[in-house]
Amino acid sequence: MSRPRIVIVGAGFAGYRTARTLSRLTRHQADITLLNPTDYFLYLPLLPQVAAGILEPRRVSVSLSGTLPHVRLVLGEADGIDLDGRTVHYTGPEGGEGTLAYDRLVLAAGSVNKLLPIPGVAEHAHGFRGLPEALYLRDHVTRQVELAAAADDRAECAARGTFVVVGAGYTGTEVAAHGAMYTDAQVRRHPMRTGMRPRWMLLDVAPRVMPEMDERLSRTAERVLRQRGVDVRMGTSVKEATHDGVVLTDGSTVDTRTLVWCVGVRPDPLVESLGLPMERGRLLVDPHLQVPGRPELFACGDVAAVPDLNQPGQYTPMTAQHAWRHGKVCAHNVVASLGRGQRRAYRHRDMGFVVDLGGAKAAANPLGLPMSGPAAGAVTRGYHLAAMPGNRVRVAADWLLDAVLPRQAVQLGLVRSWSVPLESSSPEVARVPGRPEQSGKDAGTAGTAGTAGTAGKHADGDEGKKQPGGEPAKGQPGGEPGRNQPGGEPGKNQPGGEPAKNQPGGEPAKNQPGGEPAERGPDAASAGSRSHGERAKRSQSGSPRASGKPRRAVEAAGPRSARGGSGKPGKSSRASGTGSAGKRPTAPSGPSRSAGQPADPGPEPPAHQPPPGPDIAPGPVRRTDGRAVEGDS
Repeated sequence: MSRPRIVIVGAGFAGYRTARTLSRLTRHQADITLLNPTDYFLYLPLLPQVAAGILEPRRVSVSLSGTLPHVRLVLGEADGIDLDGRTVHYTGPEGGEGTLAYDRLVLAAGSVNKLLPIPGVAEHAHGFRGLPEALYLRDHVTRQVELAAAADDRAECAARGTFVVVGAGYTGTEVAAHGAMYTDAQVRRHPMRTGMRPRWMLLDVAPRVMPEMDERLSRTAERVLRQRGVDVRMGTSVKEATHDGVVLTDGSTVDTRTLVWCVGVRPDPLVESLGLPMERGRLLVDPHLQVPGRPELFACGDVAAVPDLNQPGQYTPMTAQHAWRHGKVCAHNVVASLGRGQRRAYRHRDMGFVVDLGGAKAAANPLGLPMSGPAAGAVTRGYHLAAMPGNRVRVAADWLLDAVLPRQAVQLGLVRSWSVPLESSSPEVARVPGRPEQSGKDAGTAGTAGTAGTAGKHADGDEGKKQPGGEPAKGQPGGEPGRNQPGGEPGKNQPGGEPAKNQPGGEPAKNQPGGEPAERGPDAASAGSRSHGERAKRSQSGSPRASGKPRRAVEAAGPRSARGGSGKPGKSSRASGTGSAGKRPTAPSGPSRSAGQPADPGPEPPAHQPPPGPDIAPGPVRRTDGRAVEGDS
């Protein structure tokens, strides 16, 4: 008799705990497969410390293959589930497709950034859900402080030195607290010419900081923030975001180059395509984490609406603490469904919460005991060390070094702004040139037409102000690429797409050695209108779908917005392509550099195809209006 096949989708807190517990319980009597887009488990609570330069990225990344014995790791993202055929279709990181058959399926896909119908947010803000976003924020904040220190104009210095964080929950509060300490340390070593200091703002429509916590802890966190100079504004949020700043709901305008979006999360839209009963975007399950009517299907973590047995009529909140406990109970129930052991109902006991505010400051209530100051800081860090499934010694070593040595405030330029768009439904995967993308992949924004797929970030250098959506200025290699096109607008009429003229393999930009001027790309909104045709091609490739519905929903909040003129909300599958998965675009021969004539642009290419060649971070460039600016790095 063949061994049962167990497939787990997602390796967040719930998926990782499920896989680890199953590996121990099954005792080599089952084939366990873990499907995840990355090869690591990310310990999210410590991500603000990565952005602040306290911890290195690998410290909060726990190897899946190294810590999950007897679990097969498959790199990819699920883009279709056939419930009747019991198969999961996925797309790999290089565009290859595959199918996993299962006898038991555990959905633990987690959550993604939640967008609100606020004009300009999708173009000019960045989320904080993955390592790429944390690395980008660290580089970006470092760059803005350095540019502000070198600026002679007080208005420019103030704008670059202002950092706005929207959302005063756990993540937003920790980002603002650690960020203020980080920029203050930079300015102490390299004061600004104008004598100004960095300014951090924390906004939320809630009446107080961290409203989900005890009121005493909330007051503690707010007091620490205000002592560090953070401008805390409760009952206030962003009304509109622009290239130069934000307009607040109280009518005031704040000039800034940095907008960090920590408003909250929503369940991964994968579960919406199943056509099963939902509760506010989460899949309804019973107290045993099993989907009613589907004995082979389990769900846990942020994608599951788990009944709270301690509070009848309510569901457990979307927190890491619950997800971690879901995973253990789910693993026991999966094994019980195979005939070994007894099922368990999920019942939890609140162990309290901890919030690291940087330095020796923290707010915590372990077992309901409110604490603040150094004692809370020790409890908070001790809790994180105990909760981490690996890298404990390395994390402790980084904390020790940070306490005795100054932080290294350098920008590496490894992640560019268009690589981490806010609307991305995969914040753990950075967009890179050469990796197949798709125009419909991103979670849409309600009420903001033309924002889908826009990766432009106003704070990353000074990309053309009059070009919403990140369209670069003419001849500006540091500008943002066209919509949904990592690396820039590809050339025309060529199989696989000719690279942009300022990209390797095509014509170089004007004012570059041996180059002709780069052409301004077409309106970015036209890229989105082509995504529906690509989805149609992909859907004919034979990949299984659940109930004939799309793989991803595209709404964040409010009314749904149609993608690509299809008239239906939805998302295309994770990988792009024109009918042959995994093929890389090839650069045509094109005119030689000595010819001195630019290529004929011709008709538009498919929107999703990136140009070949490496991602080259340009140096300082000049805008068309004559102002010297700093390019994206």
